[in-house]
Amino acid sequence: MSDPVISAREAEVLALLGEHLSNAEIAARLFISVRTVESHVSSLLRKLEAPDRRALSRRAAELAGAGRPRSAPALPAPLTAFVGRVRERAELAEAVRAHRQVTAVGPGGVGKTRLALAVAADLAGDFADGVWFADLVPVTDPGRVGAAVAAAVGVGEQPGHGIDEAVLAALADRRALLVLDNCEQVRDGVAPFLERLLAACPSLRVLVTSRARLMVPFERVFPVPPLSRDGGDASEAVALFMERAAAVGWPPGPAVSDGVVAVCERLGGMALAIELAAARWSTLGLDGLVTGLSDQLRILAGGPRADGRHRSVRAVLDWSHDLLEPPDQALLRRVSVFVAPFTAAAAAEVAGFAPLDPSAVADGLGRLAEQSLLAVTASETGTRYQALETIRQYGTERLASSGELADVRARHAGWCAATATALTGTGGADWRARFDAAAEDVRAALAWTADQPDRRADAHRLALSLAELAFTRNLLGEAQQRFEQAATLARSKNGATEAPAATAEAPDAATKASPATAEAPDAATETSGGPAGAPDAATKPSGAAAGAPDATTTGLGAAAEVVALRQAAAVAGCRSLDGDMFRLHRAAAEAARRAGDTAAAGRDLAAAATVAYRFSSSFTRLPPADEVAAILAEARKLSDDTPAARAAVALAETAVDADAFGAVQGDPDNSVHETVDRAAHAVDLARRAGDPVAESAALDALSGAQSWAGDPFAAASAARRRTGVLASAPNTPAATHERMDAFAMAAATAVGVGDLPAARQWGRRLADHPLLAEAGHHAMSWLLVADAFTGDAAEVISGGVRFLDAWEQSGGLRSRSLGPSAAAVAMIHGLRGDDASRAEWLAIVDQAGPEADHRLGYGAVFDTMVLLHHGDADAALDRVAPEPDQVWKWVCWVWLHWYVALRAEAAVLAGHPDARSRIAAARATVTGNPVASAQVDRAEALLNGDKARLPAIAAAFDAAACPYQSARTLLLAGGDHTLTAKTALTHLGLTPTPVRP
Repeated sequence: MSDPVISAREAEVLALLGEHLSNAEIAARLFISVRTVESHVSSLLRKLEAPDRRALSRRAAELAGAGRPRSAPALPAPLTAFVGRVRERAELAEAVRAHRQVTAVGPGGVGKTRLALAVAADLAGDFADGVWFADLVPVTDPGRVGAAVAAAVGVGEQPGHGIDEAVLAALADRRALLVLDNCEQVRDGVAPFLERLLAACPSLRVLVTSRARLMVPFERVFPVPPLSRDGGDASEAVALFMERAAAVGWPPGPAVSDGVVAVCERLGGMALAIELAAARWSTLGLDGLVTGLSDQLRILAGGPRADGRHRSVRAVLDWSHDLLEPPDQALLRRVSVFVAPFTAAAAAEVAGFAPLDPSAVADGLGRLAEQSLLAVTASETGTRYQALETIRQYGTERLASSGELADVRARHAGWCAATATALTGTGGADWRARFDAAAEDVRAALAWTADQPDRRADAHRLALSLAELAFTRNLLGEAQQRFEQAATLARSKNGATEAPAATAEAPDAATKASPATAEAPDAATETSGGPAGAPDAATKPSGAAAGAPDATTTGLGAAAEVVALRQAAAVAGCRSLDGDMFRLHRAAAEAARRAGDTAAAGRDLAAAATVAYRFSSSFTRLPPADEVAAILAEARKLSDDTPAARAAVALAETAVDADAFGAVQGDPDNSVHETVDRAAHAVDLARRAGDPVAESAALDALSGAQSWAGDPFAAASAARRRTGVLASAPNTPAATHERMDAFAMAAATAVGVGDLPAARQWGRRLADHPLLAEAGHHAMSWLLVADAFTGDAAEVISGGVRFLDAWEQSGGLRSRSLGPSAAAVAMIHGLRGDDASRAEWLAIVDQAGPEADHRLGYGAVFDTMVLLHHGDADAALDRVAPEPDQVWKWVCWVWLHWYVALRAEAAVLAGHPDARSRIAAARATVTGNPVASAQVDRAEALLNGDKARLPAIAAAFDAAACPYQSARTLLLAGGDHTLTAKTALTHLGLTPTPVRP
């Protein structure tokens, strides 16, 4: 059979699926949107008749094995030929095959990187999932090793996890080789990261290059020797010299072969030294080389700390340096402060001062490149220059000995600050590339300024700028880290940093059902609009205190610390690290006390109390109820009479009351209505304070209270109002966090009241949010549910691919928002008659969400729909046997209307004696819900034997944008409507099955 016709772009997507890349990774690789990738995956599933994404990956591998070109390994392309190293190349390759982690060690300039790259290319065929390369030269913070690997592998952050965890999850089942280059300056970060990585990824191999071994027990050390000099002019060292000298236009002839052998011998076989010497061959010839090297070696002879090979590298660098004109010498040492490739304009700004004319910098860079002292590369943001790490370290030493180190670092920090400021608030297609090009230098400048007591204000500004930029770049872990760093820098006293406030108050990693009572339901479900389903790893914002001001304060002190801590809390909320939110708001309160602003301290304490209840489902361990009660009491005591303070306290009180509903036995109506009034008052106070984020949080509390009061339509209206309130809010972390939650809750509550068009609208807004590009399981949550209720199988299956890919990369995260999504996909497979796929997705449901939610809530709804679709009314009746008032408040009100309507229909189709009373009870509950009302009407028509009424009910389903139920209604009508119904179901991608009216 010939291959199906697929487009060139589909072929590219298929090939990358074969590399087990996520949709987000494919989008980044091909420079297209994630949604476009989803469309291509859906098309490939259809054209190749593949049941799922795994099958597509296998098909890609089959096509590759049949002669289709494989994707090249993700390795830097060498600009020159690899010479020699035949024995070392084979031995290192064998070591990598035999051991999980191999470290190629040797001094700078010996050729470790080129050897590692050659071996990685040789072994690419052994690793089905690819080869990745991460250069750690720009990394100055040991804590960012995982981030550098994530960037190399193409892994983004996952809500609820740090970047290291995201890498571990993404590589857990990969058979791949990871090359980590230049690890010596961050060995303290590399060693523990690799220990966790190798434990979590049993099929992964790691090849490290470093000047020193990592000193870990799982390491296999491979010393990289100098190039061989045995064999005279046939040695590897001489072969390298000849190849590089020929490349500059003057290949040495036979007459000078003995001299070349002598030069290579004196250079100790060091690859870098030989390449630098060969670059001078065309201008100095043999005599010049011998003279220069002899002088330098004599000057640098001896020294107890460096062996002969190291002296050889320093010798040739000294010699190359001394041959430069003074302006070029100054330029070489000054540009050594750049840790990443830099432009001529950046070099002019940092290095262009006396005796160097800024206008001469560009020419000087060209001369340094001609002498092999700088490498030149083209990038998306223009031509860039970079010194090899050995040369950069040499230049830094020269900079220190010249007395210019502090001045040049200060100029570099100033350039970084200006670059960060220029990036802030800008956009454009190249923004990401411009940020990535500057980020490592900004990080290095921050590290340097933070260590200078007299530059703490500069470091504070850099930390704030980097935090804001990292947030925009979706580097949420770093954004939180930098905001907290800014707070630490602000918290200084006579140049010394105090201990971080409130760190000891962070909760430890145990679990508890609720701070109010162990029996209370999850506050994220019951107090924040009812539904279990705000994507809780990325959507629950920071309540009233989420309206923290932008981090624009540049002065140091407690007030600046408060600003940074509030921003850090908001970012923690975006990451669903709600324990961190709680800790950071308490720390902000302590900072506000030190600043003498007791009212601000009260607001942050109220925010901490709100977080403890509003987002309790995302805590690893909730603080005790008495602790939160004490915090709230203190907040009342400290807060003043301003609308902002009153709104914060009112919101916290509403959250506490709403959480307590779960523990109330009997009739809580009076308490509920009091809480509705209190929440409405909090909304009014926040509006008067002019804080849209706080107003949205109060509306969330109001929505939750209204759902408990039995008014789901008011709850949905309040949830929808949040999106309008936030429309004009700035894109701060707090506002972004709240906005995502508003989209989720608007979609969830719309599902609950049967407004499927609105549910799809808000679900799509959430799915398309850039902050969730790497978190498809959260992004797709409510869109999958809405599409499943409409019966759109193609959309659900396509969205399910994105969901599953992201969920697996998250390490199988469990949360209350993910179970309904997976159950929705399982239902669609059930309606298609694909029992195997449904079973696979039901297994995911069991892992993704709490068992009780599936048993009593959404699981009962979706399972009943499948059972009724296949005509098994008795089993459907058993699935919804519990009385609605016994289950809905303990699970989530979103499913109540669907539950009672299906319960009535199952009673009719199964011939239950209470069918008519169930219809009456359901009608009283679902009035106003167009889909559920039509379902009850259909049940009543079937009970009365009034099939003539069914076509009109089908039209009502069409009007409610629910084509699946419309087609099912016509199928129940039978007769002339059967063909129309089956055609409609087939168009939806579902399997028409016989029904028993």
